[in-house]
Formats: sequence, C-alpha cells, structure tokens
Amino acid sequence: MEIVFATGNANKLAEAQRVLGERFHLVMPSELGFNGELPETHETLYENAVEKALFIWNKFQKNCFADDTGLEVDALGGAPGVHSARYAGEPKSPPDNIRKLLKELEGVPAEKRTARFRCVVALIEEGVLHTFEGICEGHITTTLHGFDGFGYDPIFRPLGMNATMAEISLEEKNSLSHRGKAMEKLLCHLSANPRR
Repeated sequence: MEIVFATGNANKLAEAQRVLGERFHLVMPSELGFNGELPETHETLYENAVEKALFIWNKFQKNCFADDTGLEVDALGGAPGVHSARYAGEPKSPPDNIRKLLKELEGVPAEKRTARFRCVVALIEEGVLHTFEGICEGHITTTLHGFDGFGYDPIFRPLGMNATMAEISLEEKNSLSHRGKAMEKLLCHLSANPRR
C-alpha cells in the first residue's frame, strides 16, 4: 500500500519506513511533483500535523500522514516546543538551534535539564482523520555527543540511557523515540484493517 508522508526530510522518511515495514510504501510529496513548503501556521503540534496532512490530502486525494514534533524543555517553560525547527530563526538550522538552546541552559544543573520529545502523527485515510502521539522523556546534555541522527539528537539523552539519540542505532532509536512510538501506533492502526 502506498502512503504519502508529508515531509521533505529524507531522514524522517527512512525512520518511518523502517517502522512501517515493506507492506507500506512511503512516498514524499516531491515524488508527486510538490516541492514547496508544507504549511505550519498553528501554535500546537497537533494542529500543525493535521494541517500538513490535510494540505496533501486536498492536493492529491491520496492516503497520507504528517507529523509535527517538538522538544519541550522544562527549565524553559516547555520551549522550544512547536517552534523547535526554527528556534534560532530563519532559515531552519539545527546547529544554530542547538547553540541557542545550550546557551539558554548555561548554568542550569543536570537534574533541572529534564525534557521530552513529543510527536503527533496525523493520518488521513480515505478522507478520515486519525491521530497518534508518542513521547520520549530525557534530559539535555551540556555538550554535543554523537554524529548520527538529526535535529536535537546530539544533545538529547533518553531517560535511563548513557547515550544521546545521535549515538544509538536507528533500530534502538525507533524503539524508544517519540516518533517511533507514534509510528508504532500508526502501524497498529494500519495493520488492524483487514482490507490491507
């Protein structure tokens, strides 16, 4: 079954494809001829995920899903949250976002650097909306660790682990990450329908 993943991020596509497996073939909007920016005009992850999925559904009338993800740092009142991708401003720059976040957390002791990644996935299937959420608790390190992953992965250490998201394998990351958990819920939903 082919499903459009409303993203322009090949890393996210690879993660999602790994979770969903061979029964589902994921395509990006660019493969359908759309290379523009997907709309993200809201102040919540849920609303942004739904907006992006609806945009693709209305444009192509194909089953699709979108996600919106944010890093919520307790010491910063939940920031950067919905603004995670553009925390340091335009254009999007993960290294700049990390630098800004670490600067804002200077002097904050380890026990107060708690944070979580939250992911909302919005699926539109035959015109019907379904949503799924995944959360990964952890804390923010003081320096970067690891070279894999993307976004804030080099400074986010999941609860109970001695490595950041950028230091673990894709399989490990999918098993505990916010996006992996949301995608597992998506997979359960898709797999439960006998028509597939």
